[in-house]
Amino acid sequence: MDKVIIVGETRHGELRNVSLEALAAAKQWNGEAELIAVLLGEDVQTFATKMIQYGADRAIVIENSELNQFTPEAYTQALLQILQDEQPKGVFLAHTSIGKDVAPRLAGRLQAGLVSDVIKVDGEKTDALFIRPIYSGKAFEKRKVNTDTVFVTIRPNNIEALQQDTTRSGVVTTKKVELTDLRTIVKEVVRKTTAGVDLSEAKVIVSGGRGVKSAEGFKQLNELADLLGGAVGASRGACDAEYCDYSMQIGQTGKVVTPDLYIACGISGAIQHVAGMSNSKKIVAINKDPEANIFTIADYGIVGDLFEVVPLLIEEFKKVAVTQ
Repeated sequence: MDKVIIVGETRHGELRNVSLEALAAAKQWNGEAELIAVLLGEDVQTFATKMIQYGADRAIVIENSELNQFTPEAYTQALLQILQDEQPKGVFLAHTSIGKDVAPRLAGRLQAGLVSDVIKVDGEKTDALFIRPIYSGKAFEKRKVNTDTVFVTIRPNNIEALQQDTTRSGVVTTKKVELTDLRTIVKEVVRKTTAGVDLSEAKVIVSGGRGVKSAEGFKQLNELADLLGGAVGASRGACDAEYCDYSMQIGQTGKVVTPDLYIACGISGAIQHVAGMSNSKKIVAINKDPEANIFTIADYGIVGDLFEVVPLLIEEFKKVAVTQ
């Protein structure tokens, strides 16, 4: 029986949703294969069980204290040992900073094909076409891989996870690995972002640009995002003006997001920003300039001062929350 490995990824003590989406993509690609979830680090057994409930047949937990924080050398060494043992036909990872770093390293070592930033799998096994956006989302390409082993990274919020079945069970194996000649060791992690919804996986994003005018102006965006259960993003202009941290930047040189709802506040719609959010399912633009480029891609446009419009939205959403 063929084997497919899905590398699970955790963040802030939680399993990332995109790991479950990668699992669903692996199932689409080869529904007859044994799906093996792999997690790295200590105290991740709970997440291994969760991945089994979402479709994995069994799970492997790679334990080593050096894997609690990501470093390219440690993850590559650890995963190589598992790949050599299991000899999978496919390896699916999240298209995150970790997946984008590790996948090409592993594919290069094993001389395997790699398709990154996949948003859809069309077909199965050797006939499968992997669809990915190119030219900042203006076009899409279909790729076919002919190597014996295929590496795939999945863009968040594009492939629906399988339904959870809490009755599913599978073997969870713990493997301890030896890591040698590590050039990088993480001593401390200083986080600039606040706790909350992960921007790259958020279903709703409220984003601010230079029109927000100040760090103080982002407070009402945070309030609106909280009401909608979403996250707050920003354009590069807002980050350059020091209204917010660069970790919130969305665009060609920031994060690429595909939420169900993207609310752009005071964002003109420069092509660099649009490249990071144009594939959002619904886009609402708020800008007092009726000629702003953001309106050309928006599904709904509000011409007006965001400092007047956003408080009205907050008031209306609070009414809806009360009635529910």
